[in-house]
Amino acid sequence: MRDSTNQTLNRRRFLRAGAASALGMLAAPAYAQTTVFEPVRENDASVRRNIGGFLARNWQPYFSSTANGAILVDIDSRALHFWSSDQTIYKVYPTSVPISEELTRRGRTSVIRKVEGPSWAPTPSMKKRNPEWPDFVPPGPDNPLGTHALYLGWKYYRIHGTHDTRKIGRPSSNGCIGLYNEHIAELFSLTTSGTQVLLI
Repeated sequence: MRDSTNQTLNRRRFLRAGAASALGMLAAPAYAQTTVFEPVRENDASVRRNIGGFLARNWQPYFSSTANGAILVDIDSRALHFWSSDQTIYKVYPTSVPISEELTRRGRTSVIRKVEGPSWAPTPSMKKRNPEWPDFVPPGPDNPLGTHALYLGWKYYRIHGTHDTRKIGRPSSNGCIGLYNEHIAELFSLTTSGTQVLLI
C-alpha cells in the first residue's frame, strides 16, 4: 500500500514538473531569435526564412516611399522593421523599449548621425532619477549604447546596441530603442544619415 502511494505521489510530481517545463517552453520569448525576411519578387526563388514570432509588415501603410531606407519601431511588439531604399532588403530585429509610457516617444524622425563606438552621458532627467550614475562612460564593454548608435532627430533619442543582452525584448530603456550588438552593427551598415524613422 505504501509503495503504491509513493508511486502515485512520484507520478504526480513528475507530471507537475513536466507541465511546468512545457509551460516554460511555451512562454519562452520569441525575441531570442533574430527574424530576417527576404522579400519575394516576381520570378525570384528567394524564400522567407527564420520567421520566428514577429509579424511581417509592409512599408506602404507607414511611409510614402522608402527613399534613404525606412525604419519602423513597433513599441508594443518590441520589434524594429527595416526596408532598404530599393526594398530588396527587409529585416526585423527584436528590441528593448522604454520602461514606461512617460519615457516613450512616438512619431516621425530620421537618423541624423551614425557613431561606431559611441560614448554615453546620462541626460539631466536620468541623472536626477539616478544621481549615483557616472557623468560620462567612454566606449567599451561598460557603455550602455553598445558598439554602435544611430542618433535620431529627437534630442537624447537613439537606436543603439547593448552589452546587456537581458534587456532585449523587455521594457528596459530610458527612452531609446536597444538591439543586440550584432544586429545594430548590421542595421548600422544598412542605414544612412537621412534614413526615415517612425515609432508607433
